[in-house]
Amino acid sequence: MWDRISNSFELARSSWDVLRRDKKFVVFPIASAIGCTLVLATFALPLAVVALRGGMQMQANGHPPWWTYIVAFAFYFCNYFVIVFCNAALISCALMSFAGEEPTLGDGFRAAGARMPQILAWALVSATVGVVLKAIENAHERGGEIISAILGTAWTVVTFFVVPVLVVEKVGPFDAIRRSIDLLKRTWGEALVGHWGLGLFMFLLMLPGFLAFGLAFAVLSVSVPAGVGLIVLAIVYLLACGAISSAMNTIFLAALYQYASYKTVPLGFDRHIIEGAFQPRNARRMI
Repeated sequence: MWDRISNSFELARSSWDVLRRDKKFVVFPIASAIGCTLVLATFALPLAVVALRGGMQMQANGHPPWWTYIVAFAFYFCNYFVIVFCNAALISCALMSFAGEEPTLGDGFRAAGARMPQILAWALVSATVGVVLKAIENAHERGGEIISAILGTAWTVVTFFVVPVLVVEKVGPFDAIRRSIDLLKRTWGEALVGHWGLGLFMFLLMLPGFLAFGLAFAVLSVSVPAGVGLIVLAIVYLLACGAISSAMNTIFLAALYQYASYKTVPLGFDRHIIEGAFQPRNARRMI
């Protein structure tokens, strides 16, 4: 177990090195966050007006009105489209970087645009799954939440490699799911362990922001302007860390996809570390 955590941390550090070498990659998660915020505002403001006018009263069975599921589907679709489009752009740039090229932001967005049919189809499937999970959650107050959480986790796992598959292999959503499952089976799911290292790496990176928050509340009792300033700095720092974390996760995913699919080590990653991440458990015990 310790070897897996150690390897996953090294993979996270390699992802960090790639991002540090191509700092512009962080623009993609920032663009995704801005796009998702605009989508949220587009849906939230009209719904707030409807709610204030009493148009969102619960039905007799305690469930929301039927039309809210249509709105939820449209929201999920737009939201997933923004996220997948920006992730596809970053994955495209990461794969170019792994090949020794120097991609621009335009290269990434053009590559994602060339996969527009696949991205739209995947956003449609994801939105459908999102609405179904929400309906299950609303069906039963406690049991629905548990079932929805389990199914949502399973969905996240089996679709782990879907976006890079869509980008590289230009297949439809269901073929992409089958391909993602196949890659997970062939790697014994070891790729998922890497998120432990990413989580630990990002916790250490975000720690100064958390400490700044704690210090800010202590300073507030002495100087309000200084305390507020510290809070603003901490928020900005943590938001920047969030963008970095998202970029690192996507770079990590692209690297694992490249190795799992083609057995070629991405530029900037250590061969022994990435090979160890994909080594079957039995083989590891024999070594």
